[in-house]
Amino acid sequence: MIWPQPLAPLHSQGLSALVAALPLVVVLVLMGVFRKGGLFASACGLATTAILAAGIWRMPASLAAWSLALGFAFAAWSILWLVFNALWLYNLAVRTGSFDRLRRWIEQHASGDASIQAILVAFCFGALLEGSAGFGAPVAITAFLLTGLGFPARRAVLVSLIANTAPVAFGGVGAPIVALAGVTRLDDMKLAAAVGRQLPLLSVLLPAYLAVVVGGWQGLRRTWPVALMAGVSFAAAQFFVSNTWGAGPTDIVSALASIVVTVAFLRVWSPRHRDVAAAGNETATVPLRDVIAAWFPWVALALVIVVWVYLKLAAKGQVLVEVPALHNGVLISFSQKPYEAVFKFQPLATGTAVLATTLLTALLFRVHPRALADSGIAAMRQLRLPGVTVVLIVGMAYLYNYSGMVYTLAVTLGGVGAVFPLVSSYLGWLACFLTGSDTSANLLFGNLQVAAAQQLHLSPVLLAATNSSGAVAGKMISPQNISVGVANVGLIGHEGEVLRTTFWHSVIFATFIGLVALAQAYVFRWMVP
Repeated sequence: MIWPQPLAPLHSQGLSALVAALPLVVVLVLMGVFRKGGLFASACGLATTAILAAGIWRMPASLAAWSLALGFAFAAWSILWLVFNALWLYNLAVRTGSFDRLRRWIEQHASGDASIQAILVAFCFGALLEGSAGFGAPVAITAFLLTGLGFPARRAVLVSLIANTAPVAFGGVGAPIVALAGVTRLDDMKLAAAVGRQLPLLSVLLPAYLAVVVGGWQGLRRTWPVALMAGVSFAAAQFFVSNTWGAGPTDIVSALASIVVTVAFLRVWSPRHRDVAAAGNETATVPLRDVIAAWFPWVALALVIVVWVYLKLAAKGQVLVEVPALHNGVLISFSQKPYEAVFKFQPLATGTAVLATTLLTALLFRVHPRALADSGIAAMRQLRLPGVTVVLIVGMAYLYNYSGMVYTLAVTLGGVGAVFPLVSSYLGWLACFLTGSDTSANLLFGNLQVAAAQQLHLSPVLLAATNSSGAVAGKMISPQNISVGVANVGLIGHEGEVLRTTFWHSVIFATFIGLVALAQAYVFRWMVP
C-alpha cells in the first residue's frame, strides 16, 4: 500500500511550512546561536524530524525506519568511505615526509611578494588540499604556511578562508556532489557540469580578489599577470574536468594545472616592485628527488581518478538494492509520482579509487605495513565525531525528504517567484555557514531546491547546483572552519573577530553566485546542462 505525503498536514500551508522548518531551525540555531557542536545539533535535528514525521505528517513507522536506514547506508559508503580514504592518503603523505617536502617546494616558489604568496599557497595549494582531503584541512594548513612566510596571523586566516571557496563544491574528491546526487536523485554528471558552469566565473576572479585583500589595489596592479594566469588556468580546468570527467578529479586536476601554470609563469616574469611579507624566509632549493616524492601522491590521485572515471569502473559490480516497503511505497503528492528508494552499492566507488592511490603510494615509498596501518587508524580517529555527524545529518535529510516535509516547505518558498535562483544561493550559503560543510548543506536543502524548481518550472539541476555553489560562500564564515583556521596560528578566542572580518566577503560571493544563477535561469539557459 502506498502512503501519500501530506503537503499541508495542519490544513494551513503557511503554518505547515513553519512547522516543517523546525528541524532546520533547531540545527541552525543550536550551531549558529548557541555554538553547539555539529554532533549534538544534528542529533537534535534528527530527533525533531522523527517526532514531526510521526506526529504531524503521520508517516508510518516502518517507512520512517527504512528511510533512516537508507540515509545511514548512503552516508557510510558513498560519503564516509571516500572521506576516510582521502584522509588516509593525506596522513600517509605527512608520515612519509612527502607533505613536508611539498610544503618546502611551495615556500621556495612562493617567496618574494605577499600577494603572490597568497595566490600560490592559499588559492592553488589550498585547492589541492580541498580536493584531496577537505573538511578543514586547507584552511588549517595554508594559514600555518602563510604565517611561516611572514603573514600576520589574522591576515593569514582571512586569506585562507577567502581562498577556500571556489574549490569547495568539488572538495573531498567530489563528496558534496555525490551527496547532492544521492539526496536529489539527479544525475551526478549533470550536477557536476552545472556547478562547473557557475564556479569558474568565481575562480577566475578569486586570485585577483586575494591580491587586493593582501596588498590593496596597488597589490593587484603589481601582480595582476600572476592573478590572471592562476585564475584562468584553474577556471578553465575546473570547467573542462567537471563537464567531462565529473566531480571527483575536478579540484585536484584544476589545482595541479594552476600550480604548474603559475610556477612556470613566475620563472619568466616577476613583479617590478616586490612587497615581501617577511624577511629571512628564503628556503633552500628542493632537490628533484624530493620534488617527485612531494608531488607523487597528489598527481597519482588525479591520474587514478581520471582513469577510474574514464573506464567507468564505479559501475562495475554495482548492486542495486530496493529498500523494502520504502521503494515506491511513498507517493510524492507534490508531483503525484512514487518515490524510489534504491541503494546503489558500488564496490569500486570513488572512495575505492582513493584507497588504490593510498596503497600505490605506500608501495612506492616502501612504507612499513605498521606505518600504513597507523595512518589509517589516525584517519579513523579524525573521522569519529565528524563521521557520526555526517551519518546523523544524512539520516535527517532522508527522513525529511521521504516524510514530505521538504515539499511542504518548498511549496511555500516557491512563493517568492522569479527571484528564487538568487534565494537559492543564499539558502546554500546559510546552510554551509551553520553546518560548516557544503556536503551537509546539500543534504539539508538539496531536495528543497529541486521541489521549488518543479513548482516554479525552473531547472532542478540548476537550483540544486546553485545550492552547492552558494554554499561555498558560507564556508569562509562557518564557525567550524574559522575554529580550525585560528587553532593553528595562535588566535584561539578571536573567532568572533575573524567572522566579522570575513562576513561581507562572504555576502559578496553569495550574491555573485545568485546573480549568475538568475542569468542562467532566464537569459543564458544554454549554460544549464
